[in-house]
Amino acid sequence: MNIKKTQNGNKLTVALEGRLDTVSSPELEADLKGSLDGITDLEFDISALEYISSAGLRVLLSTQKIMNKQGDMCITGANEAIMEIFDVTGFVDILNIK
Repeated sequence: MNIKKTQNGNKLTVALEGRLDTVSSPELEADLKGSLDGITDLEFDISALEYISSAGLRVLLSTQKIMNKQGDMCITGANEAIMEIFDVTGFVDILNIK
């Protein structure tokens, strides 16, 4: 999986490409830990994400909990297959998906 971060002031955009699964989730989680200080607007661009596992969902959920305390988080660019995963798991009610 490729992770590309772009920061503009207090906004951080994290573009994910490939597969967010049990192998890549720990990498994303570690990468985010040092990147969220002072961020009030977090956007995950998942337009190039092919697959997300339960481990990937856990990282998004834990990041959402952090951002609930310091600002907003949204997810953009979800394809049909990933939207179905969000829908089946109930994450459409938890995450701000645009």
